[in-house]
Parts: sequence; C-alpha cells; structure tokens
Amino acid sequence: MATFDTYREAFPNARLSRKPNGVLEVALHTDGGKLLFNGHTHEQFVDLFHAIGSDPDNRVVILTGSGDAFMERITLDGFDFFTPRGYDKIYREGKKVLMNLLDIEVPLIAAVNGPVRLHSEYILLADIVLATPSTLFQDKPHFEFGIVSGDGVHLLWQEAIGTIRGRYFILTRQELDAETAKAWGAVNEIVPTDKLLGRAREIGEGLAALPPLATSYTRIAMTQKLRRIIDEGVGYSLALEGISAADVARAHAK
Repeated sequence: MATFDTYREAFPNARLSRKPNGVLEVALHTDGGKLLFNGHTHEQFVDLFHAIGSDPDNRVVILTGSGDAFMERITLDGFDFFTPRGYDKIYREGKKVLMNLLDIEVPLIAAVNGPVRLHSEYILLADIVLATPSTLFQDKPHFEFGIVSGDGVHLLWQEAIGTIRGRYFILTRQELDAETAKAWGAVNEIVPTDKLLGRAREIGEGLAALPPLATSYTRIAMTQKLRRIIDEGVGYSLALEGISAADVARAHAK
C-alpha cells in the first residue's frame, strides 16, 4: 500500500495535493505550465496512477491539467517507436496506464481545463467529466505521425459517443467542441474556466462525505465493462500501431 508522503513529490509532471477528507487533486504540468507530453511522461504516468490507486486514504481523485490546455502538445523525446525493444516498452506502458487508471477504485473526476488533442482516453475513464467552454477533443498526433490510433482512444470514444461517431472522430481527426461532446454524452457539465476546479471540488466533497465502501464499490461496479473493453482490445490495437510505426520507420530510412 502506498502512502501519500511516499509519492506526493515523486512525479515531476504531476502536482499533487490532498485534503484531510481524502480528496486528491492531480494537476498534470510541465514546469508549472501546460503539459508537454513525451516518452518520459508516458512512462511516468504509469507509476503515477499506480501509486494513486494503491493509496487507501484517497477517497476521490480530481484529474486536471495546467495552464490553458489539458493535453495538446507531444514530442518524440523519450519515445522509440521504431525498434522492437523500444516499441515493446511503449506497448507495455500503453496497456498498463489504462488499467492503472481503472485500478483507481474511488470516484474519478476529470476537470478538463482546455483542449485535449491526445490521450483523451484518460478522461473517458473518469466517472464525471467537467469541461470549460474552451475544451475541445481531438485525436491529432497518430495520423500526423502516420501510425494507428491504437492506445485505447479508438475504443473508448466509440463507447462514449457511439460507433459511427467514434470512428468518424478518429478517422477525420475531428475537433469535438465542448457543447457537442456534452450533447453526445462525453461531457457532463460545461463550467466557466474560473469555476472549473471549484465545481470539481464541490462534487468531490459531496462524494467524500458518503460511506467509503459505497463510493469505491460503485466505481468498481460501473467500470467493469470498460475494463473488459481495454483488456480485450488495447493489446491487439497497440500491436497494430507498432506495425504501422515500423512501416513509417522503413519509409524514412529509404
């Protein structure tokens, strides 16, 4: 079992704070500003979500970003898509990070503070999704790099908004604004930016006041289908992503 003091300062791209009632806030960031996602954060978030899920004193988790975006920029720093050993690391981390999110067995609130152009599947594993008017969703980098959208985003958007809409979202790199995402069932509330964390905290306080087994077991019960979807689909689709990455590498080598 993890304790908060053992991991609160352990993750350079996650600012953690927790109230005495067990409401944990996790703000993803780079140098205090909006997150720049790369191979190092890809590895780091596996351990971050594992530590959070292993701490029995967490009662509610609020996941948010920093600055004016939740997650919209990515670099290839720290990634090796183009060798078998390098992609094996991505493959293992890609499977584990989603299961570690599901293994956070307390209510998870996503407070989406702006655009999410990559890894929006993290948000779709939350129980409650709050957005701002500036929030938009897109799966941008996969096709830009010439690789398969195989990290779970393709599965969870189909689950959230329907198969036809979900496949269109992936294939066209659709920008899905907050109002449309709410109308289609992927967002619960749209909140002014300056009230976003306040609203997330209000909901979190209400949940933390309930009996802990009731809220924890409800999260577990409601995410069993998502666990099956991830377990059955992500390993295969990440392997397809690896094949497409190898094809990109071969093309660049010519």
